[in-house]
Amino acid sequence: IAYVPQDPLLFHPSLEENISYGNEDATKEEVYAAAKLARADEFIAQLPKAYHTMVGERGIKLSGGQRQRIAIARAMIKQAKILVLDEATSALDSESEKYIQEGLKELMKDKTALVIAHRLSTIRHLDRIIVLDDGKIVQDGTHSELIKDKESMYAKLWSHQSGGFIEE
Repeated sequence: IAYVPQDPLLFHPSLEENISYGNEDATKEEVYAAAKLARADEFIAQLPKAYHTMVGERGIKLSGGQRQRIAIARAMIKQAKILVLDEATSALDSESEKYIQEGLKELMKDKTALVIAHRLSTIRHLDRIIVLDDGKIVQDGTHSELIKDKESMYAKLWSHQSGGFIEE
């Protein structure tokens, strides 16, 4: 199982070591490939020591989006069959979310993924979405199925999150 939490925990050592923590037998090439798939290589290349940059305790030297991309790279290199994403994009700006969603889409290929999210853009393309309200399942289906009923909880949330709450 690979887990990508809302607030990923990074360790003081280098970016390379933080990514390879998912698979300590990984080669440098595998670490770099995982970082590329997670869209982390772009910002890593701009750092003075690139993959050898020390991230500080809990990744303090990185932005939230950068930490998330490292956590995604770590999950990718683990190559687990089951993936748990717990609010992996909730605290991010739109640009970071876009990069991370690209990485997550790649990460979820051919895997069982349990995705916990309030941001519906994170789950829009999943095969099955289960909507919970007060601990009970109130809807179950794909995004396109769930937005058909305009009065449903999912459709209302989607409308609000996609700009539908602004009245002209």
